[in-house]
Amino acid sequence: MLGRYDMEGDAARAFAVLRDGGIAILPMDVGYSLIGGSEAALKRIFDTKGRAASKLNAMIGDQAVHEAIHKVDQRAHDVIQAITVDADLPLGVIAECDRSHPLLQAISLDGSSKDGTICLLMNAGLFHGAISRLSLAAVHPLFGSSANRSLQGTKFRIEDMEPEITAIADIIIDHGLRKYHPYKASSTLLDVRDMSVVRHGACFELIADILRRRFDIELPPPPN
Repeated sequence: MLGRYDMEGDAARAFAVLRDGGIAILPMDVGYSLIGGSEAALKRIFDTKGRAASKLNAMIGDQAVHEAIHKVDQRAHDVIQAITVDADLPLGVIAECDRSHPLLQAISLDGSSKDGTICLLMNAGLFHGAISRLSLAAVHPLFGSSANRSLQGTKFRIEDMEPEITAIADIIIDHGLRKYHPYKASSTLLDVRDMSVVRHGACFELIADILRRRFDIELPPPPN
């Protein structure tokens, strides 16, 4: 019997690999992510996934990382808090970033930033929180995207991944079926500069309800 997952220990093992330039497959509540902490690792991830040049990496981070790298106004701050803290929901936050922060100077942002913004995956589970804290403490940023070939759908189990994806991972943290698998999509992405939806994803209907009820912001429904 294996018992409980060791969130802190698993995060430490994965972070050690990432800090050394490796690639990791990590369990987020919104699906498994393919993550790198070096330019070489991110290029290999990009090439293996077969991503279009227009597709950007997302950064892993918690509330502390968000406060360190993002520059948002009060309304955006309150929206993010209402979603990720009050409602305890995952969210991909797109916001203007402070490129002078050491976290964003430790690695090239080519392929990870557009128009001065960074997309930060927030509140995606206990493992996500644990490795986010390690990232900030070590001033070593972590970037990546879903652990799948481009346009092949988010993977919520390791065994559902394409073999070429698992082949490039130096470490795989398998925590079983991920929490938000019924959505069959990764996180909702919200550009908090203008409250526009960049991607309809997990928990979108809950996020839209929060913005409508508490901020009088009407988000467009998902396309058919």
